[in-house]
Amino acid sequence: MLLLVAALIFTVSGLFAMLGMGGGMLHVPILIWFGYPLKTVAQPVGILLNGLTTGIALVIYGRKKLVDWKGGWVMALAALIGAPLGSIVAHLVPDRLLIILLVGMMFFAASRTLLTAHRAEPENFAPSRGRRMIGVAVVAFAAFAGAMLGLGGGTLISPLLMWMGYPTKTAVATSAFVVTVSSASGFAGRAGHMDASLLLLVVLSLAVIIAGGIGSSLMATKAKPKWVKYGYTVLLFGVGFKLLLPMF
Repeated sequence: MLLLVAALIFTVSGLFAMLGMGGGMLHVPILIWFGYPLKTVAQPVGILLNGLTTGIALVIYGRKKLVDWKGGWVMALAALIGAPLGSIVAHLVPDRLLIILLVGMMFFAASRTLLTAHRAEPENFAPSRGRRMIGVAVVAFAAFAGAMLGLGGGTLISPLLMWMGYPTKTAVATSAFVVTVSSASGFAGRAGHMDASLLLLVVLSLAVIIAGGIGSSLMATKAKPKWVKYGYTVLLFGVGFKLLLPMF
């Protein structure tokens, strides 16, 4: 069973690393499907794997000079503030309204990403102070909205950064930076409650490290921006419809 779990985690991590995400939104469901407890195994291990995937991707993107490091630190801090606030607000807002708001934002981001898939990438991109401030607001909002329904803000960060004008690969790489920092913070808060075997941790960690390296390398050297945008479009519409289905 562990080998099958590792194979699924490997596949998910490789694909999500190409999008600047860790795959946490699927790691946790996979672990639950195979009978692992939610709070003591699936969630803490899922966050750990999420951070490892984007961390490996970040190293590769950093070497390729694709990361907006200066803006990324501030965005990461914004995510660390926005996510806890989203968790608090989630208890005050009806679930149905939360789902409608989040799905609306996902469909907007997906539509914008699809419409710009064939546009030429920005040339000589240098984030201005104003653009970085907008990026901070975008990331804080994405983390806030994602936390309200237990979804990682990374699902929305890259598409929204692309919509702001970031080149596709810079948006993906910077998103990986933000997600790595926020995942590390999230894991620190849950590590004390983790009750996973050492074998499980070692096998799954190796799977995501290898997959993250392969996926991010393909993204940095082979993938075309329009492929990435199509991938995000499918992902966002898919997650959005999945959230809506239980409402009908």
